[in-house]
Amino acid sequence: MNILESVRLAIRGLSANKLRSALTMLGIIIGVGAVVALLSIGQGAQAAITQQIQGIGSNLIFVFPGALTQGGMSFGAGSSATLTMEDAAAIANPLNCPDVYAVAPQQQRNAQIIYRSRNTNASVVGTVPQFSFVRTLEAADGRFFDEQDLNSSARVAVLGAQLAMDLFEGEDAIGQTIRINRVPFRVIGTLVEQGGGGPTDTSLYVPMTTAKSRLFGSTVARGGGTSVQLISVSAISEGRIDAAVQQITELLRQRHKIEYDDDDFSVTGQKDILGVLNQVTSILTLFLGAIAAISLLVGGIGIMNIMLVSVTERTREIGIRKAVGAKRRDIMVQFLIEAMVLSILGGVVGIAFGAGVAALVTATGVLNTQVSLQAVALAVTFSMAVGLFFGIYPATRAASLNPIQALRYE
Repeated sequence: MNILESVRLAIRGLSANKLRSALTMLGIIIGVGAVVALLSIGQGAQAAITQQIQGIGSNLIFVFPGALTQGGMSFGAGSSATLTMEDAAAIANPLNCPDVYAVAPQQQRNAQIIYRSRNTNASVVGTVPQFSFVRTLEAADGRFFDEQDLNSSARVAVLGAQLAMDLFEGEDAIGQTIRINRVPFRVIGTLVEQGGGGPTDTSLYVPMTTAKSRLFGSTVARGGGTSVQLISVSAISEGRIDAAVQQITELLRQRHKIEYDDDDFSVTGQKDILGVLNQVTSILTLFLGAIAAISLLVGGIGIMNIMLVSVTERTREIGIRKAVGAKRRDIMVQFLIEAMVLSILGGVVGIAFGAGVAALVTATGVLNTQVSLQAVALAVTFSMAVGLFFGIYPATRAASLNPIQALRYE
């Protein structure tokens, strides 16, 4: 009951100076709101990345070429032509890699795409029919190209959802002729929108043979064979991804005649990429939250300042309370509770403010934020800790006042 009475007195004291109390809480409100909003944005970004990575394929494995090195400088993975169509065919052979289900090599370039008076630059991907399965692409209209199109080097194209909208603006794209670097292609399909800001929606897909003969030209890989930029592989199940990675690695080392040197390629599972990206976004989210927490410290300093002013203003009241029997502990608890009430009320309003900012970001369509209980709990706990920490000194100072001198204070 003493605690409840102290809370009631604290609220009554704070309400006597409404403007001052509101300005004091403003720092806590901004701090808590910033923590909730930034953590929500960070978690939303992490969820979007996870959805995008999981949406590009099922049980996916990426095989990248090695790094080109010149003058002792490495140009990064994928900069050297070390993978070939023949490597992709060998990986697809179940006798070599029994845990591999489907394989899709690809070559990619940017090109100018023209339809009538409309034109845009887009990524043109030369690949094989299995690509649609490996990357889980679905046709919204028409179809993906097949083996016959591949074998005949047919000038056919499949458009991502956003690219189709940019070129045709709602018109039926199937059967229309577009020009890719001035070469005419017939549109045979458009894809279901993937969303998430990924490249699938803005890319265009053509048979690998057509891409090499009509658009890109054939590039000979180091060691011979027709080079490719990337080989996408689908394992037979999620549980066999690691086994498939091992089989692909051993096969390519054997094919590239690597015994003791480092691999001239890299094999990365989808979950490895997802793990790295999630780790990066988690670190960034915590970093943003830590920056936002600085404003909570500023708010805490404001609470300490106001509580010290309150101690000075209420010195005579403290003397009277001590004179009628209030103990040092009672005075200290009273001022600590007032500091805690300020921080808790500011924290509650701050949560609403942060959730509102997160909802506003979601409403813009840029990102679907996620206000989690963990973010709310962290913000509230930290605001309470700030109120407690910065309320200790004013409370101690109030409790240590000499009752005789306090009664004489004017």
